[in-house]
Amino acid sequence: MEIFKPFGFDKTLFLATLALIGIGIVMVFSASAILAIEKYDQPFHFYLNQTTGAIAGIALILFMVSIRKPFYQTPVFVYGLLSLSFLLLVICLAMPAIGNTNRWIQFLGFSFQSSELAKISLVLFFAFYLDQKKDKLDSFRTLIFPLAVLFVFSFLILKEPDYGTAILVFLICSVLLFIGGIKFKHFLVLGTSAVTIFIFFLFQASYRWERVVAVLYPERDPFRRGFQVIQSKLAFGSGGLLGVSIGESTQKLFFLPCAHTDYIFAIIGEELGLIGTLAILLLFLIFLYRGLVISWKTTSNFNQIAAAGLTMAIIAQALLNITIVLGLGPPTGIPLPLISFGRSSLLCTLLGIGILLNISQRRGKSRKRK
Repeated sequence: MEIFKPFGFDKTLFLATLALIGIGIVMVFSASAILAIEKYDQPFHFYLNQTTGAIAGIALILFMVSIRKPFYQTPVFVYGLLSLSFLLLVICLAMPAIGNTNRWIQFLGFSFQSSELAKISLVLFFAFYLDQKKDKLDSFRTLIFPLAVLFVFSFLILKEPDYGTAILVFLICSVLLFIGGIKFKHFLVLGTSAVTIFIFFLFQASYRWERVVAVLYPERDPFRRGFQVIQSKLAFGSGGLLGVSIGESTQKLFFLPCAHTDYIFAIIGEELGLIGTLAILLLFLIFLYRGLVISWKTTSNFNQIAAAGLTMAIIAQALLNITIVLGLGPPTGIPLPLISFGRSSLLCTLLGIGILLNISQRRGKSRKRK
């Protein structure tokens, strides 16, 4: 039995989300103003786009927490969103390439990164499927369909190409399978297949392996493959404890590529220093803790898996981005959730948070009596 408590959502997680969004808007403007002047002849282009996305995303959250009926648990919504994500990923491959990749759908001046929606749809699909088949997970035949879906989605994302997102999606879904209760021997089959596929794609494109080498030995090619790694480390090193203050970064002056997107955490380190970066990490840790608490306290198997999956999707992406920015991993084009510039990433992330907050309003009667 379940009780829905209107607007009784997790306030701590919501405030942490707002704080990360606010920091992101400020840092996007700081990191992109000069680039915006160069490309669009006005400094507020990226700032206004990010702010618009944030307002729309917050409105989406408020809409989600007001919904009493959990429509995101229905097969029509789950399979409909999954089908839409699949269709958008296929359309991406037919779109004109941007930077030698086909990651965005472009229409009437707007662009949308389909893989961002795919993360949310896969989490909900796995939560739904594992809940429906919870008594049959001992059989490998039960796992054939979700694994086929996972491999198809991973393959489409790899073909964009977006190697980092494909790995991220695969890891998130693997964690959901573990939470759902599949046997360890099935993980061996899944893991062996995944490693084989990802190693094949790693060596299929020479630039991917070159990025790995650049992280290990950036000084061998300081003006090409190792350039981003070196410039990112320089940004952190120059920030010190308190930073050089907001707006005073030198690395954003066309030294560090993607300063307002993939490498915005480096600009935070330079302008806000160690204190600023630790504050960001603290907010993500709070988000992780509250998300896991929501998953633990929820009343149904679907909600438990979905809440854990949505939380881990955001936190895993944040950790991957930070690892790359610190020079501990090869560049993959993974943005920092809620902070990096990107409306599709921001909107899809806030959609996931809206669902997570809706789940946090659902309590069992026994818990209420206590």
